[in-house]
Amino acid sequence: MQGIEQAIQYMNAGKTEQAVETLRTELSRAGDEEKYTIAEMFMQWGMVEEAKDVLEELKQRYPGEHELTLLLAEIYVDQEDDEKAIDLLNQIPEEDEQYLGALVQLADLYQTQGLFEVSEQKLLLAKNISPNEPVVDFALGELAFSIGEYQKSIPYYEKALRRDQKMGETDITLRLAEAFAIEGDFDQALDYFQAADEMTPDILFRYGFTAYQANRVDIAIRVWNKLIEEDPFYQSAYPLLAEAYESEGMIEEAYDMANKGLKKDEFNKDLFYLAGTLAFRLTKKQEGYQHIRQSISIDPGFKEAALFLVERLKEDGDYEAIKDILEYLSEMNEEEPLYKWYLAQANNELEHFNEALNDYQEAYNTFKDDSDFLKEYGYFLVEEGRVKEAHSVFERYLTIEPTDEEVETFMARLQSGDEE
Repeated sequence: MQGIEQAIQYMNAGKTEQAVETLRTELSRAGDEEKYTIAEMFMQWGMVEEAKDVLEELKQRYPGEHELTLLLAEIYVDQEDDEKAIDLLNQIPEEDEQYLGALVQLADLYQTQGLFEVSEQKLLLAKNISPNEPVVDFALGELAFSIGEYQKSIPYYEKALRRDQKMGETDITLRLAEAFAIEGDFDQALDYFQAADEMTPDILFRYGFTAYQANRVDIAIRVWNKLIEEDPFYQSAYPLLAEAYESEGMIEEAYDMANKGLKKDEFNKDLFYLAGTLAFRLTKKQEGYQHIRQSISIDPGFKEAALFLVERLKEDGDYEAIKDILEYLSEMNEEEPLYKWYLAQANNELEHFNEALNDYQEAYNTFKDDSDFLKEYGYFLVEEGRVKEAHSVFERYLTIEPTDEEVETFMARLQSGDEE
């Protein structure tokens, strides 16, 4: 054993070559028990082939020692030789103490092959043999979780959690948090997130999102702030944190957070749009226009941003700017019926009446059942002296709004030739 201890010391000191050479030398003179220990060390150090050679040699001498079988099966799985692993595991008899471990390994193998029912059968057989074994409960939870049966996974995870919070590298509380969150039980999910030990950036993100969905915006804000403190480049946190601040009426904080996010992700159209809408709420009109325009330049197909921009420009009476943005979108082959209607309005206000007429005519095909459009279009036609066309448009309008006495009176005056 002295050589094995020396090899461990070399490895702990970072002297990998000396560690491996010492272990190989020890192997040449080791007894069978020491060889088993060396095989385990080879596996830990990633020297799978050498571990396999040692274990196969030992298995030939001790065919009934199925602890060797489990280790060999594990190696075959690592080498993606699943069929050989399955053959080995199926050799372990039911009365053997390693049979339970074999069932769990078989279940895992069948799961990776997509044979979920077979996998579950193996695990249920294992549970029948050992009803309180947490490894089996955890495996059943993992199987259900992996195939989207989250509600089914929960009782298995809960039972495994009574024995230990972690199974290998997996934090069971986090699995439960995610399962409850997916099932829509956000309060319960939040309890498990709060109980978790590990808090990586991804976990913090999900924790904050669950808190937000549970209407615990205060927790979401705190958790997401912690996230971006730990990882300032976790870009997806910024818009959500800004929205969380906005939902709490903290508009200045929301705007600042959106701008911080833009420094990390300068091509995020949604973040530019959010920053733009927040800027308008803070009466920072110029910044608002800049942000909204930037979002559209990143994605000309961003209709929500384009329509928001047009509405703000209408409020300011800047029809020249409306015309410019809508014509730009047309050049970019962005088709949205509202664009034609708004362009007609802009051209009318700018006294480009022929262009306005063409735009209204094109928009009519889409909005011929929209009473607001028909009324506006009818009055425009009258102004342009196209009374006959206006009469037809108003008639259609009155089939939709038959109680509009103002339009009825106006039509009567048109028919009598009195347009005053």
